[in-house]
Amino acid sequence: MKKLLEKLPFYNEMVLPYHFAQSVVAVAKYHRPAKKLHVIGVTGTNGKTTTCFMIWNMLKKAGYKTGIMTTVAYGIDKLKPELGHMTTVDALTLNKRISEIKKQGAEYLVLEVTSHALAEYRTLGIPIGIGVFTNLTHEHLDYHKTFVKYRDAKGKLFRKAKFSIFNADDPATKYYKTLTKKYATYGIKYGENKARDIKMSVSGVKYSFGDINIETKIPGEFNVYNSMAAALVGKKLGLTNAQIEAGISSLESVEGRMNIIDEGQPFTVIVDYAHAPDALEKVFDSVSSHKGRVISVHGGAGRRDPSTRPIRGAILAKYSDLVIITEDDSRDEDPEKIAAGFIKGAEKAGKVLGKDLIKELDREKAIKLAIELAKPGDLVLLLGKGHEKTILRADGPHDFEDIKVAKKYIRQYHQ
Repeated sequence: MKKLLEKLPFYNEMVLPYHFAQSVVAVAKYHRPAKKLHVIGVTGTNGKTTTCFMIWNMLKKAGYKTGIMTTVAYGIDKLKPELGHMTTVDALTLNKRISEIKKQGAEYLVLEVTSHALAEYRTLGIPIGIGVFTNLTHEHLDYHKTFVKYRDAKGKLFRKAKFSIFNADDPATKYYKTLTKKYATYGIKYGENKARDIKMSVSGVKYSFGDINIETKIPGEFNVYNSMAAALVGKKLGLTNAQIEAGISSLESVEGRMNIIDEGQPFTVIVDYAHAPDALEKVFDSVSSHKGRVISVHGGAGRRDPSTRPIRGAILAKYSDLVIITEDDSRDEDPEKIAAGFIKGAEKAGKVLGKDLIKELDREKAIKLAIELAKPGDLVLLLGKGHEKTILRADGPHDFEDIKVAKKYIRQYHQ
């Protein structure tokens, strides 16, 4: 039914009444399962999943029974992978999973919340104790149509949150602060909590704010922001500095987020979920100290904002020595048409098709090619799918994991 509705020209212009009705039914069916949980809702364009895992790990290490629901996985201790390509699932599934998490004894729930979910009332009946804002950049305009509507949809989280935590370095915070009276801010340039003495390496970041010293095992300046947001959640909930520091430093990785694939090869392979322009910029910034060549593999999803394709193509071209444009979740859109947008942007930025710009629309073959072409000291970036376990084509989902495919060909070609 939903797939048929999505084909209607006005589908994304309005919130259809059935979304609200579905949420009402879901809340009633599962007896408002979140009502006695302490819910931390995290929204933003990028960094949501990593921030959620930092908060979850921090609370878990501090001894609190804590559930988590994100793009990657959900559960309490033994997490189940999120196989659907959806961050905040539909209202019925969402309430069912919350009910299961609550029955397992959870006190807290860390919930990754999307603009789609907020626009479609999927979080109806879920009390938000703390709302967290990571950042806001160009994404999902195929659905929301304008950046302001996208911003405003996310703002719904802070209208209902009892307390909010905002990234002061992001311009959208000025607007979000008008929606609530109780909040804290963080940042590198601005905010009442500012990171200082930042030290970054390929193995993580170190910095301090106030009397808290943070160290992460996940690299990139964006993880200064993600970990600060998590730390402020800890402070608001009354955790000690030691609990906050230990909880964040003990998180080894988040699947599909800056994962280094090490099979003993003489070059570096990183898998990351980045698929929005800002996210790509941040990935390249986090590896800017790399001295060797950079080979990037990336593609775009079908039936998603096409205006970002040439922008992303230009970003790939700017920071990569070799760009391989491939498929992502093409769905029922022509992969050739999707790739053309990326190629246009990459060529405009100076890359030459057939020389330092390659089109290979079979993602497995594209990854294989990147690994075959890699030389000692090179960096291969597999971008866009991250943790995902399937790839969506016109005939439906197919089993596919960037991490598994990368390991397969590294072992095959570089023993």
